[in-house]
Amino acid sequence: MDAQLLTLAILMVAIVLFVSEKIPLALTAMLVLISLVLGDILTPEEAFSGFINKNVILFCAMFVVGGALFETGMANRIGGIVTHFAKTERQLLLAIMLVTAILSGFLSNTGTAAVLIPAVVGIASRSGIRRSKLLMPLAFASAMGGNLSLIGAPGNLIVDSTLSKMTDGAQSFGFFSFAMIGIPMMIFGLLYFLTIGYKLLPDRPGGDGVEMYDEQPTMAPLWKQYLALGVLVLTILAMVFDDVIGFPMHVIGVMGALLLVLAGVMKERRALEAIDSRVIFLFAGMLPMAIAMQKTGLGTMMAEHVVAYLGEAPSPRVLLSVLFVISAGLSQFMSNTATTALLAPIGGAISVGLGADPSAVLMAICIGGSCAFATPLGMPANTMVLGIGGYRFNDYVKAGLPLVVVGYLVCVVLLPIIWPFYPA
Repeated sequence: MDAQLLTLAILMVAIVLFVSEKIPLALTAMLVLISLVLGDILTPEEAFSGFINKNVILFCAMFVVGGALFETGMANRIGGIVTHFAKTERQLLLAIMLVTAILSGFLSNTGTAAVLIPAVVGIASRSGIRRSKLLMPLAFASAMGGNLSLIGAPGNLIVDSTLSKMTDGAQSFGFFSFAMIGIPMMIFGLLYFLTIGYKLLPDRPGGDGVEMYDEQPTMAPLWKQYLALGVLVLTILAMVFDDVIGFPMHVIGVMGALLLVLAGVMKERRALEAIDSRVIFLFAGMLPMAIAMQKTGLGTMMAEHVVAYLGEAPSPRVLLSVLFVISAGLSQFMSNTATTALLAPIGGAISVGLGADPSAVLMAICIGGSCAFATPLGMPANTMVLGIGGYRFNDYVKAGLPLVVVGYLVCVVLLPIIWPFYPA
């Protein structure tokens, strides 16, 4: 069978298994990985490369750092402070999403979610609110926050570079250009979760992915509590200035985790228990699918086939809509950075061919790629909260798909106004 068709068949079967949940999600991901090797699409080295992916390493490290905050009781202490000011469930939800989005505008989305998860679990524990009501909005807010600045997400830099190349350096996106779409999208996203979206979130206890978070934390000695908090703060600061320090974020995270264990804040056994192995196998198992889609050209083929149906001179607004949908669709199962890198040259070239300003189309591709809300695979943050929040695959579809529609409506209305296709 042709490599592209076989990859597509494996992807379709995986989607069915994910949606039906007939077998555990992590097991489905590993079946995808092995199928790609048996189908001679990927080498074993390529297929298992996800287990040494920097995000997987960051997951492991930050599960330990976050686990220390929870185990020592510091997460509950922080939760008590927050719940003192935010009395109702919706006030808590609003506060969590705003803080997450603002931090994500200038820090790594994955890193932001990783460091806030234990604090939110502490908030849920102190307030009596199910954490399934708070963790998914946190993950989604981290993605929406990435649209607030040029450095908010890697995809932003990709489309900025593409725009500059397409216009021979005459145009580029400013540092806060993305905020012109990101802020309205954040506002409507908040309104969605404070109304309809809140009702669509599952109301169930946490899952069995990380048992530590299901226990009632004991208040450790103060020095342990403050050391756990201090290591977390230092880890965040080091991640912010990683370019200056010279170490990537996943290395910084590992250093923080090691420091906590060596200092006696956490025992080795508890540190290992803090790592959600289901998240690791799910994320690392599905990364090879993105590699396969790029290696076989399946992603490019799917995009080009859809665009070809538009004809030689499609309406810019139709082109914008179609590329947003393709970008959002692909990003549910592959890296949104890879999706943006794949589609940006295609969309930009078509826009230039039409004599239209490519800015709106490139922005639509970028925002669409960030709308990876409908599956636990779309973003690392989605995957990280899967076990702790006790979520199922269909929970993401139910609560996340309407948010994708919100993103689409914001883009289709505002983009042609902010960046006209044919400026005077």
